[in-house]
Amino acid sequence: MRFQDKVALVTGAGQGIGRGIAVRLALEGAKVIVADLHDDADSQRTLALMHEAGGEGCVLAADVGRVDAVRAMVAEGARRMGRIDILVNNAGVEHRATFSEVTESDYDRVLDINLKGAFFAAQAFVRHLGESGRGGRIINISSVHEELPFPDFASYSASKGGIKMLMRNLAVELAPLGITVNNVAPGAIRTPINAPLLDDPELLEPLLANIPLKRLGTPRDVAGAVAFLASADADYITGSTIYVDGGLLWDYTEKRVRTNERKTD
Repeated sequence: MRFQDKVALVTGAGQGIGRGIAVRLALEGAKVIVADLHDDADSQRTLALMHEAGGEGCVLAADVGRVDAVRAMVAEGARRMGRIDILVNNAGVEHRATFSEVTESDYDRVLDINLKGAFFAAQAFVRHLGESGRGGRIINISSVHEELPFPDFASYSASKGGIKMLMRNLAVELAPLGITVNNVAPGAIRTPINAPLLDDPELLEPLLANIPLKRLGTPRDVAGAVAFLASADADYITGSTIYVDGGLLWDYTEKRVRTNERKTD
């Protein structure tokens, strides 16, 4: 197994893409720390699926929008599992509003979770690795909107653009420590959180028309890219974004999604 004796921490792992990543890493031998806002039925379901796949792990409740909680999450995860080798910054939210209507609290929430949380989780992880002089992997779940404009989601796009530049900067700075840093950028992924889109043909059909592969992605598609970047096969890859979008980035005309707020983890 590729991740035998490795420990991964996956934020936002209670559902959707985060759950898919946690289960895939567990299937390949990793012990996985399932980090989510609450230790609830969703996060426990992820843990159960990991056990069914033959993996081990634990659940940690943490609000990644708070720096003290992020630092405590990494410290507690390392204490429970003995170490952490792979950090997957997956937790994220988005909020729909025209630019003139964005409130400070909405902006702060999106940037705190999507960008600040990933920044300080990476910092805590790097400090943890430094205690033993080990290398490691940082993988951020970004979005095609690190590159593609997203009208009515300015704060979300800003957070993902920030993640893109943070990844590149850390890749250069941390390379001498044996730490690689990369992004996985999903496009339109079939998760329960996207139910309003999936259930509305008027929104879904134009989107599918813009995806060259003519289907939505799945959490499994994203998890496969994460598993690759976390593995020894990607030892010489750092500072890169892998787009998991069916070609959507290169053939896209924006149609505004009429929903309020949805998590992207």
